[in-house]
Amino acid sequence: MKLKRMKHWQDVVSVLVAIWLMASPWVLGFAHTNLAATGNCVMIGAVLFAFEMVELFVPESWEEYSELVMGLWLIASPWILEFTGVRVAMQNVIAVGVVTCLLALWVLVTDDEFGWFPPRRVPH
Repeated sequence: MKLKRMKHWQDVVSVLVAIWLMASPWVLGFAHTNLAATGNCVMIGAVLFAFEMVELFVPESWEEYSELVMGLWLIASPWILEFTGVRVAMQNVIAVGVVTCLLALWVLVTDDEFGWFPPRRVPH
């Protein structure tokens, strides 16, 4: 694996989103009211943060697909972990999940090296 320089601005935004996700239970005040929501935010935030720190310098497509899966998990997690009654926690993880999915999709769609579309050919 070759170390590269930062390739996507979306990765920097994703690092900030991961930090927000880890801090949000205390900032939004649900850390002591719902352990499932708090644990979800902290654990998924930590994994997203770790992936993003690697991705800043070693961009790989699997990281984007993993972030897409984690974003989808965040969107579904209030129902799976049963914290829909904690409205602020539910809204937070859904919003972070949507942002995470959008950023990952943006990179996958626009990066020629590991996107969904064939590389663009420049005529000579």
